[in-house]
Parts: sequence; C-alpha cells; structure tokens
Amino acid sequence: MKEKIYLIPGLMTDERLWSRVIPLLEDDYELVHVPIPHTQDFDEIIDILFNLFPEEKVNLLGFSLGGYIASYFAVTYPNRVNKLFMLAATPGASNEAEIERRKEKFAVIEKDGFNGLTYEKAKSLVEKKDDEELIKIVQDMFIDLGKETFISQLTSTFNRIDLFEDLVNLDLPIYFYYSTNDRLLNKEALVKLLSTKHNMKVVSREGTSHNVSLEVPEELSKQVRKWIEA
Repeated sequence: MKEKIYLIPGLMTDERLWSRVIPLLEDDYELVHVPIPHTQDFDEIIDILFNLFPEEKVNLLGFSLGGYIASYFAVTYPNRVNKLFMLAATPGASNEAEIERRKEKFAVIEKDGFNGLTYEKAKSLVEKKDDEELIKIVQDMFIDLGKETFISQLTSTFNRIDLFEDLVNLDLPIYFYYSTNDRLLNKEALVKLLSTKHNMKVVSREGTSHNVSLEVPEELSKQVRKWIEA
C-alpha cells in the first residue's frame, strides 16, 4: 500500500498547484488534494479536516496558507499527525503592516470589483518569467476560485496566531522548505525559525519562487521523499 500524503493548497490556489509535482511522486505515494474549507475561522477549518481524514494519523503537506493550516492542525491534534511538511510557509502571526495591506485590497475590490490578477501581476509573483503556462495557471486559479473565496481566505489570515513554540514541542518529523528570497514569507517568523534551536528540519533553495510546486517540482519531489523517509 502506498503512503498517503494530504496536500493543502494556499491562498487562491487549487489542485492545479500540484499538477507538476504529482507526476513525479504518484508512482510511490498516494497524493490527495484537500481544498481549504470555506470559513474564516481556523478552529472550524481544522475541525472540518479532522472529520475528513479517515486515517488515525495523517501526513500533511501544506503550501503557504495551507502550511499554516496544516501546522495549526498539528498543534491542535498532534495525535492525528504522522509527519508535517510546510512548503513556502511559516507558523508566525500576521503583522499589522500585512493586515493593513490586505484591508486595502478589500477596499479596492469594493471600489473596482473583483477582477482577478492581471498578466503583469501574475508574472511578478513567479520566478520563471518566461513560463507562460505557469503564469496562466496562477491567473486561472485566482479567477476561478473567485471573489467569495478570496475574501474568506484573506480574512482568515487576520486571525493567525504564532504557532512556533507549540510546533517546537511536537514529537514528529517537521520539514520547512522555502525559497530564500520569497517576498511573500513572513520575515520575522523566518528569522525566528532560523535563529532558534529546535529539531525541525529547515531546507532552503536559492531564488524568489513562492509557487515552489509549480516552478521547481523536481527539487520539491526530492525533499518530499526525504521527509517521508525521515
């Protein structure tokens, strides 16, 4: 029987987020995409996931916001988690500046409506600027998930609390994998992660990519194998 890994996406991403990494792993692992439940309350989100997983213990791989959700699940229900993988994600709380920026986005939507991502904005979010298919995937996911999902998911980020201390005390394999110059990562949380003594495995790659699973799927697949074999 193949080892099962539950994949939780991030803000305004869906199963297409995994489209380039799944072919590299599916021969050896059962990969199950789990959409972020449609609520702004993290306690509700993880309770929905708790009832969704049939196994006694699960392997969770979460990307960005999904990484925070996976870590929130792990610290709340540690007896239900076998291994945890945080992809382009930190366990930190949102800071005031981030919250203010996000509130400004709501004001723009109220004024101009929800128009998705422009080509230039989507291009600015990727490392590989010449990958037209990648840029289109990022745009399509955003517009297909729509305004209600955007507002729900972005609002949930206002409620983030710092999970670092709780994660440190968990007795299970925890991996962090991220790009060194990913501007979407919480820098304060990253400094804490790198400067504090703990048993969690932190692995970085040179670059700016946030959408790691779409931009460097080969590198990610190798890290996933190391995590599962740990």
